[in-house]
Amino acid sequence: MQIEVLTGNLRAAPSDIAIIGQFEEGGSKEALSIDRTLKGTIQELRRSGEFSGKFMEFSLLHLFGKPVPRRLLLVGLGSQGRFDLERVRQIMGKAASRIREMALPSFSASLLGAGLVKLNVRDCAQAMAEGAILGTYRFTQFKTDPSEQKTEPREFRLVVDESLAAQVQRGVNRGRIIAEATNYARDLCNSPSNILTPSVLVREAEALATEFGLRLQVFERQELEQMGMGAFMGVARGTAEPPKLIVLEFDGAKRAGKPVALVGKSVTFDSGGISLKPAEKMEQMKYDMSGGAAVLGTIKAAAQLKLPVNLVGVLPATDNMPGGSAIHPGDVVKSLSGKTIEVINTDAEGRLCLADALTYVTRYNPSAVIDLATLTGACVVALGQHAIGLLTNNSKLAGQIHQAGEETGERTWELPLWPEYEEQIKSDVADLKNVGGRPAGTITAAAFLRHFTGDFPWVHLDIAGTAWNEQDRPYVPKGSTGIGVRLLIQFLTDYVRTSS
Repeated sequence: MQIEVLTGNLRAAPSDIAIIGQFEEGGSKEALSIDRTLKGTIQELRRSGEFSGKFMEFSLLHLFGKPVPRRLLLVGLGSQGRFDLERVRQIMGKAASRIREMALPSFSASLLGAGLVKLNVRDCAQAMAEGAILGTYRFTQFKTDPSEQKTEPREFRLVVDESLAAQVQRGVNRGRIIAEATNYARDLCNSPSNILTPSVLVREAEALATEFGLRLQVFERQELEQMGMGAFMGVARGTAEPPKLIVLEFDGAKRAGKPVALVGKSVTFDSGGISLKPAEKMEQMKYDMSGGAAVLGTIKAAAQLKLPVNLVGVLPATDNMPGGSAIHPGDVVKSLSGKTIEVINTDAEGRLCLADALTYVTRYNPSAVIDLATLTGACVVALGQHAIGLLTNNSKLAGQIHQAGEETGERTWELPLWPEYEEQIKSDVADLKNVGGRPAGTITAAAFLRHFTGDFPWVHLDIAGTAWNEQDRPYVPKGSTGIGVRLLIQFLTDYVRTSS
């Protein structure tokens, strides 16, 4: 979608439909001016109760022969006191999605809430761009019926005062880059596992490296075995797909410095291995590489935005399958760190992959380590689909990520990581076991990972509940959410500012 910033009057902007925002308390001066042209149509709708301005309320007006776009989409902004950037994203996402369903190629809008609420102009423009692009996303790559191919809106014209145009353009540019990187991650996760294999993930990393001048290393099975990644290679034993360790580096800082390390679980299909998953919804396990997709999307956006930060992204990519050579429950593997692990459940494979990947990134002497993983069903039970589980060894880093989550709507909730939980992952035959039983499953998984992070500031993000949508939400359609990209870009932006 092309987003164009225009100056002047919304009524003069060429488009198939214009979005008009209305608070419960009333509309902007521009909305009142448009309503005068319409001879009070909007006010009549409000008086009759057909439209009240409540949050996410919509009303479509057809305006044949009027000197405005042929259609107006009235959008309820809710109460002025509750209006924020997340509501901007939600409103734009839902409005753009409706326009997409109407198969209209262009739409226009002014800055939502302009003149009535105090939102930063650049941030509001960014949120509008994000909402519009994220809300119109659909994964239709494998649809062959022409009726399934909805006409995508091609043009969004954001109309502002000339004095605000430069700020708005900067916000739009940033919002477009971040939203497109999120949709890139969504595409990866929505792709079926026979299409998106570890080898294809390598090709995606190669494309990013070529486009943005990144450094890329890819380690193959034999190299990984020789390196001593026994935990990761234990998971890969049962699959015919060649496992890969993908290491992608972005040097955005002007001077050499410690990088921020991003580690993403990249299990391209998770059958559970010998500890086989139930058949119901197993097809969704193609998105078990959501952490890795978020890392690739974040590096893509960071490179496009030219963020002044050094990043290293590590993706341990493999399938988890119950082949004849698959790892058994009760087996013991030796990790890259030297610690031995008793495998109680082969469906707790993500933490085995991450254990070796986390140990690997310590060689970079990182300033911070963040891992993202669809790791535990227990996190879905605890937090549902609306919060990312956060566990950490560093309260300052956790606070920075939590704040970024509040700003982006990709919210986190911290769970404790007390020493008492260590008892659950002690093994009778090895240093650790890979599950600690049903109680506190998200916490014991993170307690396991903590053994492989060294003394570096580390945050674990369990995105099991937030990486996949069962039904549409305002700017997050059904399927992969692309969670983590917007959160990490906001975190990195703030991190650079506070660290310089």
